[in-house]
Amino acid sequence: MPKRKWSRDVARLFALTAGFASCIGAPARTEPTNMVGRQESCVPCHGPDGISRDSEVPNLAGQNELYLYNQLKAFHSGRRGHKEMLYISRKMTDDDMRELAAYYSSLPPR
Repeated sequence: MPKRKWSRDVARLFALTAGFASCIGAPARTEPTNMVGRQESCVPCHGPDGISRDSEVPNLAGQNELYLYNQLKAFHSGRRGHKEMLYISRKMTDDDMRELAAYYSSLPPR
């Protein structure tokens, strides 16, 4: 095998391995970066760890990120009716909803 091709292949393998290792070793998000006050709005019903203490309130921890985002958008727009969630989500931006969904999906489910 020519030296040039071998070194290029090794460089590609190294880049792929490093990228893969960084994904595996990436820590779960511990808190939303822009969400000062938003997460506290969720805690009374959904719990501090995304696990509800009430059987009528869904757990958020470990849920699918896209699902959580879509539900927040539905509450925000009024397509999904729930008085408290409409109130909580009414001032959320799209970025707020994405960040909350990413945060809760990163928590360990029960």
